[in-house]
Amino acid sequence: MRIGIVVFPGTWSDEDCHMAFSEVLGVETTYVWHKDTDLSDIDCVVLPGGFSYGDYLRTGAIARFSPVMESVLRFGKSGKPVIGICNGFQILCESGLLPGVLMRNDCLEFRCEWTNLRVETNNTIFSNKAENDQILKIPVSHGEGRFFIDNYELEELEMNKQILFRYSSSTGDIRSSDNPNGSLNNIAGITNKEGNVLGMMPHPERACKKILGSDDGLIILESIINSLKV
Repeated sequence: MRIGIVVFPGTWSDEDCHMAFSEVLGVETTYVWHKDTDLSDIDCVVLPGGFSYGDYLRTGAIARFSPVMESVLRFGKSGKPVIGICNGFQILCESGLLPGVLMRNDCLEFRCEWTNLRVETNNTIFSNKAENDQILKIPVSHGEGRFFIDNYELEELEMNKQILFRYSSSTGDIRSSDNPNGSLNNIAGITNKEGNVLGMMPHPERACKKILGSDDGLIILESIINSLKV
């Protein structure tokens, strides 16, 4: 089992992801430079957070054209697991692997804070170690994390159970006051229709040790490892 963490110019959460998978979970983990195209020895691709290419044009818009992304597209379309975190989520939307866009936070401020996420379904590669409606304490750190999609596609996401995480209160209530960026329907993370590609704005790799304030992020990362063992 080998985790591949893609590194673009401007990526800065790659080392956090590497630490979470390799040191905390003990899984073989390697960096994949954005000019690399061979993912044949990788079992799960991680697109970490950061500011790829300085967020010029739009967040993720330039990274989408990096050589590695053609390989990531094939990887994801073949049914293998891909997780995009923060900037990685933005890149997945720009590439078309996930629907929707990530826009400027409605408060027009950069938000770096703890959030509560309600698990909408545990029947996925990324949530099988969780309970339905479980609350996970995981931080966000972004200025453009407001998920938006048209009404028709939003209905599809809801109907197909592609919404995996929603921002919530500590007791699981879905309220605008617990939404850090104004995302539609408090959406914090979605999957593709096939369920093997996840995009989420919160950072599970920053919630992998209790000393950090929470280790709830391990539930997501362990779910991926659990799926790869099957």
